[in-house]
Amino acid sequence: MSLVIELSAVVVTIRDHQAFVLCLPYNGLRQDGPQLALPSGPFLPHNHRTFDLALRAFVTEQTGFTIGYVEQLYTFGDDGRYAPVITEGHAVSDQQAERIISLGYLALTPDKAFHTRLKTEWVAFSELFPWEDWREGQPVCLKQLKPVLDQWANTVAGPEQAVRQMRVQTLFPEDFDHWNEERVLDRYELLYDAGLIPEAHRHQGKAPDPRTGGHEMMSDHRRIIATGLSRLRGKIKYRPVIFELMPERFTLLELQRALEAITGLNLHKQNFRRALDRTGFVTPLGVYKDDTGGRPAELYSYNRDQFRFSPSQGLSLPTLR
Repeated sequence: MSLVIELSAVVVTIRDHQAFVLCLPYNGLRQDGPQLALPSGPFLPHNHRTFDLALRAFVTEQTGFTIGYVEQLYTFGDDGRYAPVITEGHAVSDQQAERIISLGYLALTPDKAFHTRLKTEWVAFSELFPWEDWREGQPVCLKQLKPVLDQWANTVAGPEQAVRQMRVQTLFPEDFDHWNEERVLDRYELLYDAGLIPEAHRHQGKAPDPRTGGHEMMSDHRRIIATGLSRLRGKIKYRPVIFELMPERFTLLELQRALEAITGLNLHKQNFRRALDRTGFVTPLGVYKDDTGGRPAELYSYNRDQFRFSPSQGLSLPTLR
């Protein structure tokens, strides 16, 4: 069995107050329609000078997009991973004979790159992880998930039962005040262990469980995306990376909606703006946007040059808990 180093990109953008991840159609898992895959490809030392350059080349070749901000996420090497064969911009088959080590990357791009001539699909985070979006109150799927998780925790006895109960109570708390939005990956892995993720049923040769929702993806690509969303939700609190997702000019409400789309939480408007004022991140342009449906809103820009060499400051997020 050969070893392949695969590079996978979680490319994120914001559009219409929703956070999206860039995917490719993938035919090869089931007979009932295409699944989704991340842009990815093998690292070839004789062709690629660095991982970063190789990843950028894969994304452009497969999707037509040129990505800007990129950072490495994690190395994924679980047994049972397999590599897609990319043909004409989308994945069409798998090679299960190879052991794959995948380097996951997080890439951010503004929505001006939303369309391409190649066959791609922008998928909302709320479609992949519907239990993560609290902007309209408790996600509907949690009303079904929580009793099933409680039942799963009690199917064992002794110390294992206590461990399971603690995981469920910590990651899916009864009280929203104890919800930790950064633990996207931990929640995904709990649902996988409980058999409530389609990918878990696929590995067991069973039909997907319809109770969770969430779009099934190739191999462990949804786990890679969960890692990326966890990283992004944490990072916006101490690095101004949210501006990598914004256009050059934006209103403060658009900035707030972008943060809400990433965190899955509603922010307190006045407290958010006071926190933003303290950072000095943005500058008013004296130009107003009049298509807001109400009073014209002033446009702002990010002080990129001012924070180029001291990017460690982030945004305090005053949520409506």
